[in-house]
Order: sequence, then C-alpha cells, then structure tokens
Amino acid sequence: MRKLFLLGFVVAGMILVTEAKGYFEFNVTELDHIEELEFGFSKFSSNFNPLMVGLTLIRGAGSKGAVCLDGTLPGYHLHRGHGSGDNSWLIQLEGGGWCDNIRNCVYRKKSRRGSSNYMEKQIQFTGILSNKVQENPDFFNWNRVKLRYCDGGSFSGDSQNKAAGLQFRGEKIWRAAMDDLKAKGMRNAKQALLSGCSAGGLAVILRCDEFRNLFSGNTRVKCLSDAGLFLDTPDVSGGHTIRNLYNGVVQLQGVKNNLPHLCTNHLNPTSCFFPQNLISQMKTPLFIVNAAYDIWQIQSSIAPPSADPSGYWHECRLNHGRCTPAQIRFLQGFRNQMLRAVRGFSNLKKNGLFINSCFAHCQTERQDTWFADDSPVIHKMAVAIAVGDWYFDRAEVKLIDCPYPCDRSCHNLVFR
Repeated sequence: MRKLFLLGFVVAGMILVTEAKGYFEFNVTELDHIEELEFGFSKFSSNFNPLMVGLTLIRGAGSKGAVCLDGTLPGYHLHRGHGSGDNSWLIQLEGGGWCDNIRNCVYRKKSRRGSSNYMEKQIQFTGILSNKVQENPDFFNWNRVKLRYCDGGSFSGDSQNKAAGLQFRGEKIWRAAMDDLKAKGMRNAKQALLSGCSAGGLAVILRCDEFRNLFSGNTRVKCLSDAGLFLDTPDVSGGHTIRNLYNGVVQLQGVKNNLPHLCTNHLNPTSCFFPQNLISQMKTPLFIVNAAYDIWQIQSSIAPPSADPSGYWHECRLNHGRCTPAQIRFLQGFRNQMLRAVRGFSNLKKNGLFINSCFAHCQTERQDTWFADDSPVIHKMAVAIAVGDWYFDRAEVKLIDCPYPCDRSCHNLVFR
C-alpha cells in the first residue's frame, strides 16, 4: 500500500495524518473533528493537483429569509460541466453535525458551520466532485455543486431566536439554492444526482423527493446518502444520546413542518428525523453508502463520554484495535441493527447499497475512499464504480460486507 501524507484543518489548527496498514492515525482532542473528514482532508503527492473552486454567495437569498445562523448569506461552490456532462448536475450537501441548543448554536454561528463570513473562499473538489476522469469516472464532467452547510439543522429548520440572534433557516437555504441553480441551467438538466455526507447525507434523505419534483418527468433523478444512516439506538449506558440530540434540533429549529408527511402522519417529528423511518417510503431511487461501524456514531452516539463516565469505552472508541471482545460484540450488534434498518429498503429494485465493514465516516468526497488504487472495495468493487453502475442502471447494486475483521481494504480511522 502506498504511503500517503495528508493535512487536515481542525478547530485547534493543523494536524498531520499518515496512512499505515490501512488505517489513519490522528492527534485530536475533540470528537467533532471527525466531521472535518468529509470536507477538509486532502492528499498531497507529486501527482495530486486538486481542483480549487471558489465560493458563490446567493445574493437573492436574504430577501427570501434564507440566511445562515448569524444572518449572513448562504453560498455554494460550482464547477461547470462540459461535453457529455453539460446538462447533468450533481449537488453535494455539506455535512457538519448539528446544534441542538442556544449555547451550541451561538458557538456555531461564529464558525464556517454557521456563517459565510468564516467560510473558505475556495475549497478542493475531490472524490465525487473531482474533474478528472481517472478519479471520478462517471461524474467528472458534470456540473458539480457543493452547497455549504450553515444552519445546523440538515437544511430543514425554519424558526429564529431573536434574543440570541439566531436564524434557523435551513429549509429556506435549500430552496433559495435550488432556485439559484435552476436559473443557472439546472432546470434543463437531463440527469441529476443529489448527494451529501453525514449531516448532509441525512439532508439528502429528507429532501430527496423534493429534489425529484424540481425536474421534468424526463430527467433521470436519483439520490446518494453517504454516512447519513444515523440509527435511533441506545448508547452504552442504555440512554438515548442521539435521540436527545435530534429532539433538541427538531424542537429548537422548527423542523416539524419540513419533514416528510408520510412519516409525520404516524410518527412523532423526532422519529421522522431518523433515516430508518424514512428510507422505505421514499419515491425517488436512493443509494446508501455507510460504514457498518460508523466512527462518528461510535464516538458521538453509541459511546460518548457522557454515557461512559468510568472511561471503559475510551480506548475502544478511539481505536477499534483496542476494543475488548465484549466491546466488539456490542459493535457487531450495532452493525446488525443497521442491516435490519435497510432490509425493506434493499428489497426495492430502484435502491442501492454499499455497506462496508470499516471504522470510517464519509467515503464519497475523499479521493482515497471514493476511487483510487487501494480504495475500499466489496467484492472487488469500489464505491465510485458501485454508485455509477447503480445510477446509470448498468447493474443492480446491493453490496453488504462480511462482519469485521474480514475486510482488509478498509481505510479505518484511528484517533489517539
């Protein structure tokens, strides 16, 4: 396996990342740095020259009330397609966690996750956003868009807190962005794919059928959720860390009215923020890419410090190689729950799956996990090939890996 050197931006500054024996080692102190993986990490080598794409602010968004947490304009990065991809559009929804209370949201609005004042003026387009055929064989020449995430509610809220100076306008940002892109040619698309990672992957599931309705019946429209299959599962203490988080987001940000009505007709709004209660009801074809041992869920939902005051899970949650046999059995139970959650979904021919037995999070925007010489594979098929075969109806793709530790192709994430 070739040696790679990577740099990643984190809140505290720069950290070095090296690859060795199929996993990455990080010097980190905060869990939220995992969210940086879908955005900030890039590979540096003599033959790697990533495309840099500038930020476009949506000038008409303010008049529609479509603003970031701090009231600034939302934005996106657009790289135009060419040739056979001139009328094809890929929209990538950025991820980056959520804010579920006033304190967290006030903190968030002073970062790129809550204000365009702090957003990078240029970002790298890699993986599914790459413009190189050898890195992105099926979508390299499409119109490719990265919609920035600055609402903290998976593009689904619509409320405000005047006292704290917070605007929860994710759903309006979504609509304003789609209107702006339609005016720039997306309304004439022959093919379209809505994709996203993590909180953006959840947003894909929530907004997918709306996305389908933006186009004529002749347009091929599908959706791709990467690392967005957040499960409503108890943590190691028997508590409900992620349900409490989602309940806070739904209540604070006024998400209820923007959730799929097929779900809210029979379940409470918080339950309808969980993908497992939505995916089998969706009309639009959906492809799910997810690590069976999603590292964000292990660290922030299953075994967060708040659920593990004794520190029994501390080493395991940072490095799966240090898990006890009992802890591995617990994580195998999490994988089994994920497979049960997609059972009905996978029975529908229109849908696709790539669930690999890796300790990872977000695999479509990182070049090394999307399409490279040593990318993760299931039955010798990389993520990029699986998604392309499914999107273009070249094959039915329902790939589920064998349980850990059988997969030697994983790019596992290890934190220290």
